[in-house]
Formats: sequence, structure tokens, C-alpha cells
Amino acid sequence: MHDLAIAAKIAFMRSEFRAGLFVGIAAAVAIALYCAWLWQGERQVARQTQKLFHAIEAKNWSAVGDFIADDYRDQWNQDRALVLERMRMVLGFGRKFQINAADVDCKIDNAVGVWRGKVSIVSDDAEMGAMVKERVNSLTTPFELRWRHVSSKPSDWKLIRVSNSELEIPAGFE
Repeated sequence: MHDLAIAAKIAFMRSEFRAGLFVGIAAAVAIALYCAWLWQGERQVARQTQKLFHAIEAKNWSAVGDFIADDYRDQWNQDRALVLERMRMVLGFGRKFQINAADVDCKIDNAVGVWRGKVSIVSDDAEMGAMVKERVNSLTTPFELRWRHVSSKPSDWKLIRVSNSELEIPAGFE
């Protein structure tokens, strides 16, 4: 009888181990699938763009600078230093504003991500609204932000170009 109890206990332990092994494997596969989904290039470009917009809203210019590549050049012929200076100058005085995006589309091609979307600015600040809000919110063409994947880290993307064919910067501002 004693041998039968030991055999039953061993069988029970084996089934517990097997169940635990299957649960562990299922959890590892679920985590791997989630990471693969999360680390997709399109998703990372969308997240980086959202983080960039939040850094601009918070007027955290050092964080904004971290998003922009050293070789940044946009359609208005601004380099990294100039675009950061102009953002500080134009957006630095507005109190509280929010950057919204709609009709967003992200594509990846050869480690270059393209984020395309309609951008609008929401603010109660009359000073900011007169200049920036009206100009940006009246655009009918989407903005295009080009990002380059710079390392093996899934979230390591740098902004290399911004464009909007309809947006013109006044000659006196250049």
C-alpha cells in the first residue's frame, strides 16, 4: 500500500510539472508575441511621433532635441539647430497647448519610417492661436515626418525630415 501511495504521489507531481511547463511555455509565447507586436516598426514610429508631440507640448526642448537626428533637414531648409531654435521661439511663449493628430498612417521602408497625418493645435492662448494655430489648423495636406532607425533597439528612431507641401514659412522668418 505504501508503494502505491508513493507511485500516486510521483504521478501527481509529474502531471503538476507538465501543467506548469505548459503554462510557462504558453506565457513565454504570449510575451514573445506581444513584444513582436509592440516592436513593429510602424508602431514604434507612431509612438516616437506621439512622444515628440508630448515633449513639444511640455516645452521640454532637450527631450525634443533627443528625437531629432544630427543630419536633420526639412523642406524649409532648416537644420537641427535652427528648427529647435525656431520651435523655442514660436512655441515657447504659448501657455498650454495640445498637438492632435488624425488620419495617421505609418509605413516602414529600409529602416526609414514615414509618419503621415493631419496635425492640429488646440489652445486657449489667444497669442499663440493667432499665429500658429490658424496656420497649422487650416492646412488640408497632411504632415510627413520621416524617421530613421539608428540602432538595434526597437525604439531608437531619430527624426530626419518634416514636410508639408501646403505650409509656407514667411520670408521674414527665414
